[in-house]
Amino acid sequence: MNSAIRAFAFPVLLSIGILVAIYIWGGWDAFFIATLLVVLEVTLSFDNAVVNARILAHMDEKWRKRFLTWGIIVAVFGTRFILPIIIVSASVGASPWFIAQLAAFNPDEYGHLLEGARNAISAFGGIFLLMVSLKYFFSAGKDTHWIRSIERVVAGWGKIEAIEIGISLIVLIILALLMPGDSAAVLLAGIVGIVLFIIIQGIANSFTKGAEMSIGAGSAALFVYLNILDAAFSLDGVVGAFALTNDILLIVIGLGIGAYFVRSLTVYLVRRNTLNALVYLEHGAHWAILALALAMLVSIFVEVPELITGSAGLIFVGAAYYSSLRFARKKTEV
Repeated sequence: MNSAIRAFAFPVLLSIGILVAIYIWGGWDAFFIATLLVVLEVTLSFDNAVVNARILAHMDEKWRKRFLTWGIIVAVFGTRFILPIIIVSASVGASPWFIAQLAAFNPDEYGHLLEGARNAISAFGGIFLLMVSLKYFFSAGKDTHWIRSIERVVAGWGKIEAIEIGISLIVLIILALLMPGDSAAVLLAGIVGIVLFIIIQGIANSFTKGAEMSIGAGSAALFVYLNILDAAFSLDGVVGAFALTNDILLIVIGLGIGAYFVRSLTVYLVRRNTLNALVYLEHGAHWAILALALAMLVSIFVEVPELITGSAGLIFVGAAYYSSLRFARKKTEV
């Protein structure tokens, strides 16, 4: 309990301070919207914390601290402000500076343009997260299975070289064919997601393979990978935030508070060695990632409420947590 208090005391106090400042600045309406944005971010990204914890465990302590300092700066301003501006800029053919001015001084128009880029955003984030989940389930070396009837069979298919890339490309081609009016944007965004995953995964693997690895360089590569993974998780939330408000400052602050909570949870899971104690938690997180990826891809055609995507993630992680406790209990009894 003491370790949990130490881990979350500062994030809680910081969040309360920021939310009080928001109330003083914008009243109850701004406070309520900011609180909803925090809940939205934490709910959609809880499974992200579990997956990040496994990656963070391979990083040295210096880079773990940078994950909470430098990383939160990247998460708040890079992922939740700059990246959407770049995506909108590319989709409408305008300069990033012009789009940034729209975000600051004409948020209604910026929100409209961001909504127009939703298909490209969903294709990028959905395909990237699909690659993350498939890479995990198709791992031929994965010998612990939660949903055995499915995971054991799928792991056997992992012997097929780059099967996750092939499946992702097939999904992407089908999406493009079903979206003739926006096929180019969907196809390009999805390909960027696949290529980016391959590059980052390759870089990370090059540093983490072998008994003697470059810990500093490997941690730096994993740090980059974690922030890209965070971006893929968060893009859907950024678009969804505009359903609550067009105030870009409020969106950045609300989602930023949630992101800091998620990252604090990630570090806590690593320090408590939770994933080794709860053997199925990582499985549940990847099932949740698969559900989020499919929801993002389906949202290209029909709107998928954040309540559904967030609930799916919590259900998978919660069920995996319960299964892990049962497994640990049976192990102690034997």
